[in-house]
Amino acid sequence: MPKQPAVYILASKYNGTLYIGVTSNLPQRMVQHREEMVEGFSKKYSIKMLVYFEICEDIRSAIAREKSLKGIMRAKKIALIEAANPDWEDLVMKLELLKP
Repeated sequence: MPKQPAVYILASKYNGTLYIGVTSNLPQRMVQHREEMVEGFSKKYSIKMLVYFEICEDIRSAIAREKSLKGIMRAKKIALIEAANPDWEDLVMKLELLKP
């Protein structure tokens, strides 16, 4: 499977705790988050709902975008999510990145 760099935002629930990450394989990374295979913040706070993602040209641009998103205030992160996903739907299931 070819690498497809992406930056993503997970949420614990609607307007809940947010996690921003970067990956070269979003479907695989979501399996890791959902199965709690990723140690750290997202596992500790049960943050598993994919509410936003951007596909990037290369991993360097994905990392740069991740850093810029982490540097903005929460209100701007919420606005970004709600502009693309106003109902805070779990995009993994909607886009069928994972099979239930």
